[in-house]
Amino acid sequence: MANPTRRVGVVLFQLGGPDTPGAIEPFLFNLFCDPDIIDFPFARIGRRPLAKLISTTRAKKVQHHYQAIGGASPIRRFTERQASALQDKLVADGLDATCFVAMRYWHPFTAEAIEQFRAAECDEVVLLPLYPQYSSTTTGSSLNEWRRLFQDDIPTHCIETFYRHPRYLDALVERIDEALARFPESRPVEIVFSAHSVPMAVIAKGDPYQRHIEETVELLMERGGWPNGHRLCYQSKVGASKWLQPSLHRAIRDLAAERVSEVCVVPIAFVSDHVETLGEIDHEARQESAALGIKQFEMTAGLNDSPTFIAALAELVENALGLGQGVTDRLVAAD
Repeated sequence: MANPTRRVGVVLFQLGGPDTPGAIEPFLFNLFCDPDIIDFPFARIGRRPLAKLISTTRAKKVQHHYQAIGGASPIRRFTERQASALQDKLVADGLDATCFVAMRYWHPFTAEAIEQFRAAECDEVVLLPLYPQYSSTTTGSSLNEWRRLFQDDIPTHCIETFYRHPRYLDALVERIDEALARFPESRPVEIVFSAHSVPMAVIAKGDPYQRHIEETVELLMERGGWPNGHRLCYQSKVGASKWLQPSLHRAIRDLAAERVSEVCVVPIAFVSDHVETLGEIDHEARQESAALGIKQFEMTAGLNDSPTFIAALAELVENALGLGQGVTDRLVAAD
């Protein structure tokens, strides 16, 4: 059983995002230099030149997405708010806790988070990747980077998934209910769950991401109890190789062909608003939908610092530390 008087560090992992227009290409270069993203025979020789080529090309394609949301990604701001809210919740629950943010491909990098963690002189650490479903390309990559850089001899607790957590699901149900309330009650609304796609080659190697995404959708539809039709699609494909399908663009075209006029898109794999929600969905997909005759298009807001979501994260941390239903309950029981 963990000791609640010990100083606990909680590291929140995210992919990160460019904080200026000039950071778009170097951010993408860091992304495509990741061996957990780009791996092939002789990759040590060819990975950097390939990453340079992809990032240069990709930066031109996604620049308009960033322009549509103010020129930069807000993911650092939202993640830091989550860290602050989580720290407050853990402290209120009786833990001496400090939260840190570790971004994989842009500032604050994992190395910066480690420097801050060591300066705080924590006695143990909880690793909390903010990816609800596991993939080697997200959770795996973030944890691999931490383990490459941090080998200090302290107790370490790791949370690899949380897509089944009841309060996490409740937080998503709240966001979906809020979005559905914006439609006229008399109109049938199609719920479209959109997740970040990954290459089929990754899934073929045993990555559980697709299964986790599909299970998340099933759990949500059961928990929400909505009578609406629903479907799952994927977004943000890069390159010519096969990725998870159908794409968000294909789903929108199918909906228009089926004469569905009200659509509610739920970003199912993200916990913060960023370019893939605000740019790809709420801007580009919204425009595409309007052009195809869809009358009302809504997107659920990101979980961001939703109190229900923060409560879910706090429970995850406390459970990882062996504190069950919460530190306060345990201390009261001990008295």
